[in-house]
Amino acid sequence: MYTYFAIALGGAAGAMTRYWLYTLIQDTHRSAFPYGTLVVNVLGSFLIGVCFVVFAERTSLDAQWRPVVIVGFLGAMTTFSAFSLESLLLFEQGLYNTALLYIVSSVAVCLLAAFLGLQLTRALF
Repeated sequence: MYTYFAIALGGAAGAMTRYWLYTLIQDTHRSAFPYGTLVVNVLGSFLIGVCFVVFAERTSLDAQWRPVVIVGFLGAMTTFSAFSLESLLLFEQGLYNTALLYIVSSVAVCLLAAFLGLQLTRALF
């Protein structure tokens, strides 16, 4: 039961972080392109790579921290559902090129960020 409560707290912190970062980025870049969601997803992908290496390969941290950080915090911070909705809305608005750019860049850059997170953390620890 403790693990579920800890995941919920991590999720609350991740959701608040997502909203803060999304708002900060979107207010800075006024555009039809959803920069805020893209930045949150890329950062979350990078951090999940880092955290996986730290928790699974490099440290002896208590096993209960892994679900709190990866499932709770990062699961709530990344915004794939928002990504899906924003992509569909861009298509509905007739912004086909923007939608395709957003979809391709989100998938490619997030995969690259997760890879870099894994590699960088393996090299440093």
